[in-house]
Amino acid sequence: MDLADAIALVEAGDWIPADRWYLTAPQPGPRAAAVVAFPGVSIVAADVDPAWVAAELPEEDLSAPLNPPFLRALEDKLARRVNNIDIVLMSAHLPGPPPLTLREVSDSDHPRVRRAHRYRDEVRVWETESGRGVLVVGRGLAGRWEVAVEVEPQARDRGLGRTLALAARHLVPGERPVWAQIAPGNAASVRAFLAAGYEPVGAEALLVP
Repeated sequence: MDLADAIALVEAGDWIPADRWYLTAPQPGPRAAAVVAFPGVSIVAADVDPAWVAAELPEEDLSAPLNPPFLRALEDKLARRVNNIDIVLMSAHLPGPPPLTLREVSDSDHPRVRRAHRYRDEVRVWETESGRGVLVVGRGLAGRWEVAVEVEPQARDRGLGRTLALAARHLVPGERPVWAQIAPGNAASVRAFLAAGYEPVGAEALLVP
């Protein structure tokens, strides 16, 4: 099973079949290797020998794939760095127009947009009429659709982040589910996405050049 297959199962609401507590899979692309934890199983999606992974992971330690010792060893093995350990949320597509007026832009130099272009394909960007909110969607890890939002400091604590997260559910092409990666310490963003109907489905660390 590759990571795209596992993601498709999660999107369908199914459990990932596994006869042990972790799986190895091919690296899903040149931009990022990944360690992804779903209920009951972690997936090490990287171009490394499965025997090396087995030797590095303590037996039956469900948390080990996302713990610092293994991630550090994987960094050294791949000559990459861990970007962060994120909570991963997902939500279903919603029909109809988004709940606020947005304009799509193609020339944004916003830091959130520059970051999206480094790690995602088919990136699309919308801004609020006030220009104080940015919504970015694109195809990220293993081809899944991912969302990121940014709200200017002066416009925070008014529900705009939640509304942008909700808007993404209307805007992802093909009526596909949408995924969000959020640093657990960013509690405000976690609350906003939960309020917009996203549900936690796992955790992950990307290893980037």
